Amino acid sequence: MSENNYHIGTPGVPWTSEEKQQWFNEQTIKRSYQQDVVALIDELTPHFDVEQYGALDYDIERYPLFLLKSKDWHADKPTVLVTGGVHGYETSGVLGAMRFAKTHATSYSEQFNLIIAPCISPWGYETINRWNPKAVDPNRSFYNESPAPESAAIMAYMHNNTIQPIAHIDLHETTDTDNSEFRPALAARQGTVNKNWNIPDGFYLVADSVKPEHAFQTAIINTVSKVTHIAPSDENNQLIGVAQEQIGVINYSARELGLCMGFTDAKYVTTTEVYPDSSTATDEECILAQVAAITGALDYIIAN
Repeated sequence: MSENNYHIGTPGVPWTSEEKQQWFNEQTIKRSYQQDVVALIDELTPHFDVEQYGALDYDIERYPLFLLKSKDWHADKPTVLVTGGVHGYETSGVLGAMRFAKTHATSYSEQFNLIIAPCISPWGYETINRWNPKAVDPNRSFYNESPAPESAAIMAYMHNNTIQPIAHIDLHETTDTDNSEFRPALAARQGTVNKNWNIPDGFYLVADSVKPEHAFQTAIINTVSKVTHIAPSDENNQLIGVAQEQIGVINYSARELGLCMGFTDAKYVTTTEVYPDSSTATDEECILAQVAAITGALDYIIAN
């Protein structure tokens, strides 16, 4: 892939509010947050305390923000945060968080307090977008006075309730639309030229370079490898243009970049990436890989 031109804006010139509005005007609703996510959350009310931690002012009735919280919450147990749908278009992150809640969460309730926020960006989910309506990337916006209400809402909930998790697993995907849409759009918005077109074929993790927790990441990779294939590095031993730290793992400076996995002081953090467009993977396999990533992480913490 070498084409950087995007149909909005002038190459080399960052977008103004006019181009951002043009981009927003082109977005359409393609699926239902209420039907796909909220309905599943409602089904889980016998097993979790469901809390609304906010609503997006784009449409507060359409986009309430929910999380699932362990019913048997105890202050002396470590807390684990699971987030999905920070990038709303990354479907298996949303459905993987929900599947874990439905099938595995109760078996970990004795050891952990669990908070599961399955769909951080419901507008992005409905329009199948990486950004929010203001062309802001929520997963670069986890910092004080965030420009993304999606990011600000979950940060405020954790802060206001004085919740300090031991672990945070953030569920993501990499898809072919990264190259056909999102990387070109980002370059156009910034007035730059995109030079990285690598899309890893398989599952990989992004760890925090400040606290990489090598063995923790290894345990997740080993668990997920029983469900789906781990992405091989490219000819430069890189994934998405970043040096591979170990098989299937790269490191990012999470807090510096405003990433979701970096907004708490959790010791164990990771961002998952699956590839649903792989010729050897299915949507169901990607959901199960997300579940395996969570259980692999929790099993490691229990053992250590």
